[in-house]
Amino acid sequence: MAMHLEARGLISDAAQRSDAERISYFTALCPLRSGTILAGFQVGPAKHGPDNTIGLCRSADGGETWTAIPVRFETRLGGTPGSLAAGEMVEVAPGRVLLFATWFDRSDRERPLFDPVTEGILRSRELMAVSNDEGLTWSPWRELPIPGLTGCAMCGPVTLWSDGTIAFAFESFKEFDDLKPARHAAWLLISRDGGDTFDPPWRIAQHPEHSLYYWDQRLCATATPGEFIALFWTHDLAAKCDRRVHFLRASIHDAQPLPLPTETTLPGQIAAPVLLADGRLFAFVVDRDQPGTLTLWESPDSGITWPNDARLVVHQQQELAKLSQGRDQIDFAQYWEDMGKWTFGHPAIRRLSDDRLLLAFYAGSPDRMSIHWARVRV
Repeated sequence: MAMHLEARGLISDAAQRSDAERISYFTALCPLRSGTILAGFQVGPAKHGPDNTIGLCRSADGGETWTAIPVRFETRLGGTPGSLAAGEMVEVAPGRVLLFATWFDRSDRERPLFDPVTEGILRSRELMAVSNDEGLTWSPWRELPIPGLTGCAMCGPVTLWSDGTIAFAFESFKEFDDLKPARHAAWLLISRDGGDTFDPPWRIAQHPEHSLYYWDQRLCATATPGEFIALFWTHDLAAKCDRRVHFLRASIHDAQPLPLPTETTLPGQIAAPVLLADGRLFAFVVDRDQPGTLTLWESPDSGITWPNDARLVVHQQQELAKLSQGRDQIDFAQYWEDMGKWTFGHPAIRRLSDDRLLLAFYAGSPDRMSIHWARVRV
């Protein structure tokens, strides 16, 4: 095992923010061609709250120090109040950055994100904004069309291939008042012209019997345009437990339906991958066993095997939130309630060079959560 934690620090320190911004979570990283690095995250007075918006920070020294970008994003859509989630970015030309977010309808502030009765989520829209100055200023929101899909939310970084193609990852479920059975699927919105237009939604994973949910897909591009490696937090409804992380290697040029993701030996939930030129695949994984961990795993063969001795625990935390669900016999509705309480997670990973990786995640206490960074030499 050849991984070394070189340095760590804070991207956004909750102790330095007001009570209206005391909770930061859901982390994103975007290195730019100039050497600047952007970070995005959700911020507000509570997780999944009706006033949540997107916060941005930037680093000009390889991630050592960070400053907040004083930008305020519009949270009303067509006159309807809402909250913003995600904040994933991709640079499509020098200095030109696209930012993607999910908007949730907050016209009824008392409604939670998830309805434990119908098991649906708030009405949502997928949005994109454009910056031409490395994230300092942004255009108004533009809504992205996802015809026929409901209960949608962005769920991972934007994939960029060497030919300029990009793919925005999201998932569909069901809306708050929908009484029909849930039908979860993972999708991509693909653009071949730098975000000017997008193809119809392209399905990446859906279980034929709807007994497994492939949540929170995270993709990384291979050297072949259109090809990707994807990792999934996989929940087994019938067994009432999370399965091991699932893996898929495919291409946006493949015929559908794609093969189903296969189970790996990686324990945990959200898993963020990055592929090096020599074929080594790294996965930054959150595992909610006790104590909870955020661990960097290395696969020497692009994801086929994950040796147990090729891992580095980057962060360990005893969960302080009062949770109702353990690892087994999970009540699905209560599990969603727990997701709104977790105090660490949402791993992000980006390559700084051939031998250094930049990691980010959120962690803290139930009343203060910050965005952390770590740099690892591999």
